[in-house]
Amino acid sequence: MDNKEALRKLPAVDEVLRSPEVADLLAEKPRNLVVETVRKVLDRWRQALLTEGAKEEMGRAEITARVVGEVIRETARRSRANLRRVINATGVVLHTNLGRAVLAHTARAAVEMVASGYCNLELDLQSGRRGSRYAPLEGLLTSLTGAEAAMVVNNNAAAVLLALSTLARGREVIVSRGQLVEIGGSFRIPEVMAQSGATLVEVGATNKTYPDDYRRAITDRTALLLHVHTSNYRMVGFVREITANELVILGKEYGLPVMSDLGSGFLVDLSHFGLPAEPTVQEVVASGADVVTFSGDKLLGGPQAGIIVGRREYIEKMKKNPLTRAIRIDKFTAAALEATLRLYLEPDKALVHIPTLRMLTASVTELEERARKLAEQMRQMVGEKALIEIEPVISRVGGGAMPTADLPSMAVTVRPRQTDSENLTRILRTGEPAVMGRVQDDRLILDIRTVLPGEEEILVQAVTAALQPGEEVER
Repeated sequence: MDNKEALRKLPAVDEVLRSPEVADLLAEKPRNLVVETVRKVLDRWRQALLTEGAKEEMGRAEITARVVGEVIRETARRSRANLRRVINATGVVLHTNLGRAVLAHTARAAVEMVASGYCNLELDLQSGRRGSRYAPLEGLLTSLTGAEAAMVVNNNAAAVLLALSTLARGREVIVSRGQLVEIGGSFRIPEVMAQSGATLVEVGATNKTYPDDYRRAITDRTALLLHVHTSNYRMVGFVREITANELVILGKEYGLPVMSDLGSGFLVDLSHFGLPAEPTVQEVVASGADVVTFSGDKLLGGPQAGIIVGRREYIEKMKKNPLTRAIRIDKFTAAALEATLRLYLEPDKALVHIPTLRMLTASVTELEERARKLAEQMRQMVGEKALIEIEPVISRVGGGAMPTADLPSMAVTVRPRQTDSENLTRILRTGEPAVMGRVQDDRLILDIRTVLPGEEEILVQAVTAALQPGEEVER
């Protein structure tokens, strides 16, 4: 069949719109969306027919039916919200691609409260006058960390940028070569420093830096000594890195402020749960660091935020920097962060109610019990369509935190018998809700550590539906 004859079998836009199935679609979806989708589908068919032609046995009615089917499926896909719920079965607790920290119940409730009406974001209810959006957070942060003052911006990169811009614009900042980290998304400490207007002075070697390296670099142009905690990688072997404590001693010797960028930032010590020992914010503040920055949505377990604590004179200067308005937090972040910080007033309570901490500290015994129950439910539902087993695996902290930490965990493994694991993974990933696991040895690995309580039944239903023959999943 020649291409022109094939094109005559393609229905017109109006004909597709008049079909009963698409007419029903028009009653539910915006007309502009449906019409645009019809045109896109027809354009795609037109291009295919021009280049490939149509099979002899494919008549006009069959082509029309296929076009209508594509319009219905594509309209459904385009009607979905782009930001959707995902069940995280990857075992990566702070998965950057999946939004990092899951908020505690009280933090979610706080966001809902400020979202559903007005709130006193910048109003002092006692005096009736304008207040500060930082005030509720500052009191909590100073109480928790022992710092004199605090403020919050929209992420830790912004916190570093603001601190450097305020304290060192037009002057020099000394930092060890071994601490010139990339903080994610190709953003690197030297680039953030250049944007701040400060001049970077590198000292030491990649693997070894000493206090004397800093001493030799200090001049009358030096404004700040910077310590960057290498939370997203580790060097081992022939290594010697300067500590924040050593920089504080050096800063006092030369009358220079010391800033510590902690990156992830701990408020509780998790080393007794088998995690690597990391400096807490309280310890760094107590060491004498003048400014300390860290993230809100990593090990803190709260919303995305850049938290700055330290000496009052420096924090007050940052609050007055015009850049602060451009990187300030909104009411949702303020509400979620306050609720999260309040949980830390009772550390034992924080370990139970903050999902990030609960996942990081879950025992293998607990995870094995959950995995066995999930596997049994899955076996009953999928029958002979897949081999369901449990096995020990290793989870990761994620989010650029604790890169060497191995978290012993348990997983449910799915080896499909009627498809391959890659196809099963694709179907689950594009379903509703989406399910993210990992593939190994032609098995789907579902790490139970990051599956939230209450998601097990949904996960069973998703896997069962995905294993149906010819299933493309529109759950």
